[in-house]
Amino acid sequence: MNPSERLRILESEIVACRKCPRLVKYREEVARVKRRAYLEWTYWGRPVPGFGDAHAGLLILGLAPAAHGANRTGRVFTGDRSGDFLYRALHRAGFANQPVSSGREDGLRLRNAFISATIRCAPPANKPLPQEIRNCLPYFETELDTIRPRAVLALGKIAFDAYLRVLKQRGLIERLSAYRFGHGARCALPAPLPQLFTAYHPSQQNTQTGRLTVAMFASVLKEIRKFLES
Repeated sequence: MNPSERLRILESEIVACRKCPRLVKYREEVARVKRRAYLEWTYWGRPVPGFGDAHAGLLILGLAPAAHGANRTGRVFTGDRSGDFLYRALHRAGFANQPVSSGREDGLRLRNAFISATIRCAPPANKPLPQEIRNCLPYFETELDTIRPRAVLALGKIAFDAYLRVLKQRGLIERLSAYRFGHGARCALPAPLPQLFTAYHPSQQNTQTGRLTVAMFASVLKEIRKFLES
């Protein structure tokens, strides 16, 4: 089975998932009540699968769908300010064919990149519980094994910790404490594991306060592209 076919099967499994009662209740309530600005929308209201190139050299791992972003549109990092920031940056760096991500049918395509999430359902207050993260990680593991990227970009510490936890559970690294999260860091993982790059999550809390700037994020993507082209 080729990677594209395997990812299509995985997408069906993810969309049908109801493992976490708290998340199921919240995502469906948000989809039913809606936000005033999106009353005309039919919300997705289900788990959100990964998106991108099945043969990507770069796998980007985020946190979770936004309640009125991906939980509305059905595509990761689509329909909110975080996605606006991310896809503009990916377009400038050559990883996307356009800077705009508004919905599943907007024509957006990723080039040599695939975007996933630690949690596939929008969590209340954007804070998933540890067991919810554990429930979701097997989906990411399947994406990782299917795509076999050369680089992983963790957006934020939760994504960073989740990826390292997968490696530790597989016996591929010894101590989580040997690796520290920080914007622009590059972790030396044992070969042949993908290189791990890190960045602050492009949340409004980070981008509107200046903790994460366009230049800071562009610098990380530039380093990743240089690595992939080497």
